Amino acid sequence: MPNPKFSWKALCLALAVPMVAHAQQATIDKQVASDKAAAASQERINNLDDKKQEAFQRYRAALARAESLEIYNRQLARLVESQEGEISSIKRQTEEIETIETGALPLMIEMTDVLTKLVEADVPFLIQERLDRVENLKSMIDRADVTVGEKYRRIMEAYMVEAEYGRTIEAYSGELAEEGSSRTVSFLRFGRVGLFYQTLDGSETGRWNSAENHWEKLSGSGYRKTVRDGLRVARKQAPPSLLTLPFNAPEAN
Repeated sequence: MPNPKFSWKALCLALAVPMVAHAQQATIDKQVASDKAAAASQERINNLDDKKQEAFQRYRAALARAESLEIYNRQLARLVESQEGEISSIKRQTEEIETIETGALPLMIEMTDVLTKLVEADVPFLIQERLDRVENLKSMIDRADVTVGEKYRRIMEAYMVEAEYGRTIEAYSGELAEEGSSRTVSFLRFGRVGLFYQTLDGSETGRWNSAENHWEKLSGSGYRKTVRDGLRVARKQAPPSLLTLPFNAPEAN
């Protein structure tokens, strides 16, 4: 017959082994769960730290950008102030130019009118060329694309050309108009006191009579030779020499 004590112990041992194993497995499962929870917590901490660092970097970048914008705004303010000063200066200059134009325009018109009268009343040398010059000046005065300074310079230049005529001797070819017809002759000008002509074949010589305001022939071979010599001197074909010719005496005013 079997021993009852031995069977009981064996039974207790058989029952205890699974219980121990179960307890150990439960402990392991708890440790694993705890490790997982700790890992997840650490991951959240790491994520929060990364976000904190990222936020800090954005904050530093925002501060740097704000500083740059402040410097830019200060520079822009100085630039705007400078431009406002430039605009004010331009406005003042424009007003001054308008004032100058207002005062200079009547003067320039008067100067061109005086020049026209001078040419028309003068000895009739290069008459068309001189009248064209005055007409060009009058047209230029009405042009908006020409500055006041340039207009005045051109008018003064025309006056200087006219003044130069009184100090020079000149020979040129042109048309001599007489009684509805014209012929090509050689003209000899001595300043503004003498204007002579001679036909191309040398057969006729004459002068402008300022007192009677017309052309008149000069008789005698002496005048023909003198005018011919004067033409050669004016053309630099002969050295200067003494010429005896009838000149227009200046009128006393």
